[in-house]
Amino acid sequence: MIQEKMQAAFNDQINAEIYSGYLYLSMSAWAETQGLSGFANWFRIQAQEELTHAMKMFDFVVERGGHAKMAAVDGPPQAWDSPMAAFDAVLAHEQKVTGLINDLTDLAIELRDHASRNFLEWFVDEQVEEEASVEDIISKLKLAGEGHGMFLMDKDLGGRSFAMPAE
Repeated sequence: MIQEKMQAAFNDQINAEIYSGYLYLSMSAWAETQGLSGFANWFRIQAQEELTHAMKMFDFVVERGGHAKMAAVDGPPQAWDSPMAAFDAVLAHEQKVTGLINDLTDLAIELRDHASRNFLEWFVDEQVEEEASVEDIISKLKLAGEGHGMFLMDKDLGGRSFAMPAE
């Protein structure tokens, strides 16, 4: 059985993951209005990934005999000044999520909840990957500049597809 304090923290994180999905969907919609369908695709795939993270946590809470409680989700921003500004916001957001996952892991350790700590290890690793991926895109955006480089970036990001995370 999951402890009440751990359950509440997971419920907060589920909400944060759903917010992440909303944020990336908003970014996808914005990119479409900018004629950047490849960027829109990348953001849309990222939204799917974040919502999958929320469901993994939801299922974990339920599997441990807890109650996954849904709360209101804040609305995300609707526009960014440029693709670079959007990805700068993505990096800041992913760094915030990394902090939240680390706090959740710290709580699991404090409560001696080994099942939760073990479960969260995948998310800790995932955040390292998320930040590295976004930092790579930002580096490429800096190189690309405007014009043809942006066209190539859009084409490259359009090739991303969703892959269900391994269990």
